[in-house]
Amino acid sequence: MSTEAPALTRREQILKEAARLFAERGFHGVGVDEIGAAVGISGPGLYRHFPGKDAMLAELLVGISERLLAAGRQRSAAASGDELLDELIRGHIDFALHDRPLIILHDRELDRLRDEDRKLVRQLQRQYVELWVAAVRSAYTGLGEPEARTAVHAVFGLLNSTPHLSPRASLPGREETGELLFRLARGAFGAAAVSSSGESSAGE
Repeated sequence: MSTEAPALTRREQILKEAARLFAERGFHGVGVDEIGAAVGISGPGLYRHFPGKDAMLAELLVGISERLLAAGRQRSAAASGDELLDELIRGHIDFALHDRPLIILHDRELDRLRDEDRKLVRQLQRQYVELWVAAVRSAYTGLGEPEARTAVHAVFGLLNSTPHLSPRASLPGREETGELLFRLARGAFGAAAVSSSGESSAGE
Protein backbone atom coordinates (compact mmCIF):
# COMPACT_ATOMS: atom_id res chain seq x y z
CA MET A 1 0.00 0.00 0.00
CA SER A 2 1.33 3.43 -0.91
CA THR A 3 2.29 5.71 1.93
CA GLU A 4 1.87 8.84 -0.20
CA ALA A 5 -1.95 9.03 -0.21
CA PRO A 6 -2.34 10.12 3.44
CA ALA A 7 0.28 12.84 2.95
CA LEU A 8 -1.50 14.11 -0.16
CA THR A 9 -4.81 14.09 1.67
CA ARG A 10 -3.33 16.03 4.57
CA ARG A 11 -1.70 18.44 2.13
CA GLU A 12 -5.05 19.12 0.47
CA GLN A 13 -6.64 19.70 3.88
CA ILE A 14 -3.93 22.20 4.77
CA LEU A 15 -4.41 24.07 1.49
CA LYS A 16 -8.19 24.17 1.89
CA GLU A 17 -7.98 25.62 5.40
CA ALA A 18 -5.20 28.01 4.43
CA ALA A 19 -7.33 29.32 1.56
CA ARG A 20 -10.31 29.83 3.87
CA LEU A 21 -8.29 31.62 6.55
CA PHE A 22 -6.33 33.76 4.09
CA ALA A 23 -9.59 34.81 2.41
CA GLU A 24 -11.29 35.63 5.71
CA ARG A 25 -8.45 37.48 7.44
CA GLY A 26 -5.80 38.27 4.86
CA PHE A 27 -2.48 36.58 4.25
CA HIS A 28 -0.64 38.51 6.97
CA GLY A 29 -3.51 38.09 9.42
CA VAL A 30 -3.08 34.33 9.67
CA GLY A 31 -0.28 32.48 11.44
CA VAL A 32 1.12 29.05 10.72
CA ASP A 33 -0.11 27.85 14.12
CA GLU A 34 -3.67 28.79 13.22
CA ILE A 35 -3.57 26.88 9.96
CA GLY A 36 -2.17 23.89 11.81
CA ALA A 37 -4.91 24.07 14.43
CA ALA A 38 -7.56 24.12 11.71
CA VAL A 39 -6.37 20.72 10.45
CA GLY A 40 -5.47 19.28 13.84
CA ILE A 41 -1.68 19.37 13.70
CA SER A 42 0.92 21.58 15.33
CA GLY A 43 2.12 24.67 13.50
CA PRO A 44 5.66 23.28 13.16
CA GLY A 45 4.15 20.08 11.74
CA LEU A 46 3.05 22.04 8.69
CA TYR A 47 6.67 22.41 7.67
CA ARG A 48 6.72 18.73 6.75
CA HIS A 49 4.34 19.68 3.94
CA PHE A 50 5.18 23.30 3.11
CA PRO A 51 8.23 25.45 3.82
CA GLY A 52 5.95 28.34 4.83
CA LYS A 53 2.85 30.39 4.11
CA ASP A 54 4.34 31.79 0.90
CA ALA A 55 4.55 28.28 -0.52
CA MET A 56 0.93 27.57 0.43
CA LEU A 57 -0.25 30.73 -1.29
CA ALA A 58 1.77 29.94 -4.41
CA GLU A 59 0.43 26.40 -4.61
CA LEU A 60 -3.13 27.62 -4.18
CA LEU A 61 -2.97 30.27 -6.91
CA VAL A 62 -0.76 28.38 -9.37
CA GLY A 63 -2.71 25.20 -8.68
CA ILE A 64 -6.14 26.59 -9.48
CA SER A 65 -4.84 28.20 -12.68
CA GLU A 66 -3.37 24.86 -13.73
CA ARG A 67 -6.60 23.00 -12.94
CA LEU A 68 -8.81 25.44 -14.83
CA LEU A 69 -6.55 25.28 -17.88
CA ALA A 70 -6.32 21.48 -17.80
CA ALA A 71 -10.10 21.13 -17.52
CA GLY A 72 -10.59 23.65 -20.31
CA ARG A 73 -8.24 21.73 -22.59
CA GLN A 74 -10.08 18.48 -21.89
CA ARG A 75 -13.37 20.09 -22.79
CA SER A 76 -11.88 21.62 -25.95
CA ALA A 77 -10.69 18.19 -27.05
CA ALA A 78 -14.12 16.64 -26.55
CA ALA A 79 -16.52 19.28 -27.87
CA SER A 80 -16.85 22.31 -30.15
CA GLY A 81 -19.18 25.18 -30.97
CA ASP A 82 -22.11 25.82 -28.65
CA GLU A 83 -21.50 22.60 -26.74
CA LEU A 84 -17.93 23.56 -25.90
CA LEU A 85 -18.88 27.07 -24.81
CA ASP A 86 -21.62 25.67 -22.57
CA GLU A 87 -19.15 23.24 -21.02
CA LEU A 88 -16.58 25.96 -20.38
CA ILE A 89 -19.18 28.21 -18.77
CA ARG A 90 -20.53 25.45 -16.53
CA GLY A 91 -17.03 24.37 -15.55
CA HIS A 92 -16.08 27.87 -14.51
CA ILE A 93 -19.35 28.32 -12.63
CA ASP A 94 -18.61 25.16 -10.67
CA PHE A 95 -15.24 26.62 -9.69
CA ALA A 96 -16.75 30.00 -8.83
CA LEU A 97 -19.38 28.47 -6.55
CA HIS A 98 -17.16 25.92 -4.81
CA ASP A 99 -13.83 27.76 -4.56
CA ARG A 100 -14.82 31.28 -3.58
CA PRO A 101 -11.83 31.71 -1.24
CA LEU A 102 -9.48 31.23 -4.19
CA ILE A 103 -11.18 34.05 -6.09
CA ILE A 104 -10.69 36.32 -3.09
CA LEU A 105 -7.06 35.24 -2.78
CA HIS A 106 -6.38 35.96 -6.42
CA ASP A 107 -7.88 39.44 -6.15
CA ARG A 108 -6.12 40.35 -2.90
CA GLU A 109 -2.91 38.38 -2.69
CA LEU A 110 -1.60 37.72 -6.21
CA ASP A 111 1.00 40.46 -5.88
CA ARG A 112 2.47 38.70 -2.83
CA LEU A 113 3.71 35.81 -4.95
CA ARG A 114 7.30 35.63 -6.05
CA ASP A 115 7.84 37.08 -9.51
CA GLU A 116 8.28 33.66 -11.10
CA ASP A 117 5.08 32.29 -9.54
CA ARG A 118 3.08 35.38 -10.44
CA LYS A 119 4.32 35.22 -14.04
CA LEU A 120 3.36 31.54 -14.19
CA VAL A 121 -0.16 32.32 -12.97
CA ARG A 122 -0.49 35.03 -15.62
CA GLN A 123 0.82 32.71 -18.33
CA LEU A 124 -1.65 29.98 -17.39
CA GLN A 125 -4.49 32.49 -17.29
CA ARG A 126 -3.65 33.82 -20.75
CA GLN A 127 -3.80 30.29 -22.15
CA TYR A 128 -7.16 29.75 -20.43
CA VAL A 129 -8.50 32.96 -21.95
CA GLU A 130 -7.38 31.83 -25.41
CA LEU A 131 -9.42 28.62 -25.05
CA TRP A 132 -12.48 30.71 -24.27
CA VAL A 133 -11.89 33.19 -27.09
CA ALA A 134 -11.66 30.32 -29.58
CA ALA A 135 -14.81 28.71 -28.17
CA VAL A 136 -16.78 31.95 -28.27
CA ARG A 137 -15.78 32.64 -31.88
CA SER A 138 -16.70 29.07 -32.83
CA ALA A 139 -20.14 29.48 -31.27
CA TYR A 140 -20.64 33.00 -32.65
CA THR A 141 -18.91 32.96 -36.01
CA GLY A 142 -19.53 36.62 -36.77
CA LEU A 143 -17.83 37.85 -33.61
CA GLY A 144 -14.41 39.43 -34.11
CA GLU A 145 -11.40 38.53 -32.00
CA PRO A 146 -11.20 41.84 -30.06
CA GLU A 147 -14.91 41.71 -29.19
CA ALA A 148 -14.67 38.05 -28.20
CA ARG A 149 -11.69 38.72 -25.95
CA THR A 150 -13.40 41.65 -24.25
CA ALA A 151 -16.56 39.60 -23.77
CA VAL A 152 -14.60 36.73 -22.23
CA HIS A 153 -12.96 39.00 -19.66
CA ALA A 154 -16.33 40.59 -18.89
CA VAL A 155 -17.94 37.19 -18.34
CA PHE A 156 -15.07 36.17 -16.07
CA GLY A 157 -15.82 39.26 -14.02
CA LEU A 158 -19.46 38.22 -13.84
CA LEU A 159 -18.79 34.61 -12.86
CA ASN A 160 -16.04 35.51 -10.40
CA SER A 161 -18.38 37.86 -8.55
CA THR A 162 -19.70 34.98 -6.42
CA PRO A 163 -17.73 35.97 -3.27
CA HIS A 164 -19.57 39.29 -3.30
CA LEU A 165 -23.08 37.83 -3.45
CA SER A 166 -25.08 38.81 -0.39
CA PRO A 167 -26.58 35.79 1.42
CA ARG A 168 -29.89 37.64 1.62
CA ALA A 169 -29.86 38.31 -2.12
CA SER A 170 -28.75 34.82 -3.11
CA LEU A 171 -31.04 32.22 -4.65
CA PRO A 172 -32.05 29.23 -2.49
CA GLY A 173 -29.22 26.96 -3.58
CA ARG A 174 -26.08 26.57 -5.64
CA GLU A 175 -27.94 24.89 -8.48
CA GLU A 176 -30.31 27.82 -8.91
CA THR A 177 -27.46 30.32 -8.66
CA GLY A 178 -25.43 28.33 -11.17
CA GLU A 179 -28.28 28.27 -13.68
CA LEU A 180 -28.77 32.02 -13.36
CA LEU A 181 -25.05 32.66 -13.86
CA PHE A 182 -25.13 30.40 -16.92
CA ARG A 183 -28.00 32.34 -18.49
CA LEU A 184 -26.29 35.64 -17.73
CA ALA A 185 -23.01 34.48 -19.27
CA ARG A 186 -24.67 33.13 -22.39
CA GLY A 187 -26.71 36.30 -22.67
CA ALA A 188 -23.59 38.42 -22.48
CA PHE A 189 -21.91 36.53 -25.31
CA GLY A 190 -25.08 36.66 -27.38
CA ALA A 191 -25.35 40.40 -26.85
CA ALA A 192 -21.73 40.87 -27.90
CA ALA A 193 -22.36 38.90 -31.08
CA VAL A 194 -25.50 40.87 -31.97
CA SER A 195 -23.74 44.19 -31.40
CA SER A 196 -20.73 43.07 -33.45
CA SER A 197 -22.89 41.99 -36.38
CA GLY A 198 -24.48 45.40 -36.56
CA GLU A 199 -28.01 44.02 -36.29
CA SER A 200 -28.61 45.94 -33.11
CA SER A 201 -26.72 48.65 -31.29
CA ALA A 202 -27.37 51.30 -28.66
CA GLY A 203 -29.16 54.38 -29.92
CA GLU A 204 -30.76 52.80 -32.97
